[in-house]
Amino acid sequence: MVEMAVCFPIFMLILLGIMEFGRALMVSQLLASASREGCRTAIVDGSTNSDVETKVKNHVTSMVGCLASDVTVEIVVTSIQTGNEIASLAVAEQRDLIEIDVTVPFNSISYSGGRFLNGQTIRGQCAMRKE
Repeated sequence: MVEMAVCFPIFMLILLGIMEFGRALMVSQLLASASREGCRTAIVDGSTNSDVETKVKNHVTSMVGCLASDVTVEIVVTSIQTGNEIASLAVAEQRDLIEIDVTVPFNSISYSGGRFLNGQTIRGQCAMRKE
C-alpha cells in the first residue's frame, strides 16, 4: 500500500505529461497542414488575405477543436523583384514568396488546463511561390 501511495502519483504525472506533449505534437502537425492549405489557396490568382485567413481558421477549428478567435494567421508576401514585403495577396505577382504562419496558444487546446506547457504557443508554418 505504501509503495502504491508513493508510485501512483508519479506514474499519473508522467502519464499526463505524455498525453499533453502528444497533444502538442499532434496540434503542431495539424497547424502545419492548415498553413499548407492556406498557402495552396494563396498561390492561386484572385485570392485575398481574408480568403486565406477564413480557410485556415476553418481548417484549424474543425480539426483541432479550438475557437476561431484563438487562431492567429499571419500572411507575409515578399516580392521576388525587390525583396520588400507586399501588403496584400491581391497585388502579388508570379513567383512572389508567400509565407503563412498559424499559431494557437496551448492553453486553448490542452486536455488538462495547460499545466505542463502553460503559456506556450503551438505553431505551423508554410511557404510557397505564387503561380
